[in-house]
Amino acid sequence: MTQLPALTVLGVATVGLGLAAAVDWQLGSFVLGLALLAGAGLRLALPPRSAGWLAVRTRGLDAALLLVLGFALMALANTIPRP
Repeated sequence: MTQLPALTVLGVATVGLGLAAAVDWQLGSFVLGLALLAGAGLRLALPPRSAGWLAVRTRGLDAALLLVLGFALMALANTIPRP
C-alpha cells in the first residue's frame, strides 16, 4: 500500500471539491487547502518509498510547492468576503 498517503490526500481533496460544489465554495476551498498542507506534511515525514505518488521531485521542492499552494488557497478562501 505505497499509494495510501497520496490516496488519502486525494480523498480529502475530493471532499473539498464536493463541498465547494454543493455547499459552500469557501469551506470547500479551505478543505482543499488543508488537503494540500497534509500532502506537504506527509511528503516531509515519509521516506520516498512510502510516499508513493507524493514523491515526484526532490523532497524539499515537493513540500515547498504543496505548502505554498495550500496556504495560498486557504488565504484566498479566508480573505474574500461573503456576499
